[in-house]
Amino acid sequence: MFPKLDPLLHSELRLAVMSILAGVDEADFTYLKKQTGATSGNLSVQIDKLTSAGYITVEKGFKGKMPCTTCKMTEAGRQAFDSYVTALKEYLTTGA
Repeated sequence: MFPKLDPLLHSELRLAVMSILAGVDEADFTYLKKQTGATSGNLSVQIDKLTSAGYITVEKGFKGKMPCTTCKMTEAGRQAFDSYVTALKEYLTTGA
């Protein structure tokens, strides 16, 4: 029997955001937007969903006079992401 995949992480854009954050301490909104190719509105909605789930934290501030939104993966997010990757690997190896 295949393990259940976290539906929150099974979205392409949310998975992309989590994958980026898994490899860095934090990332700002502009960087995430550039790396994912998402629109500002769509990225904002997906970040809100990840924040509501407790998978990431968001800090809003300024760099000089420019607003800056910084995202960081939480421990719960790291555990969820690691579990998702492990489950996905099981899908790939069981089907082989």
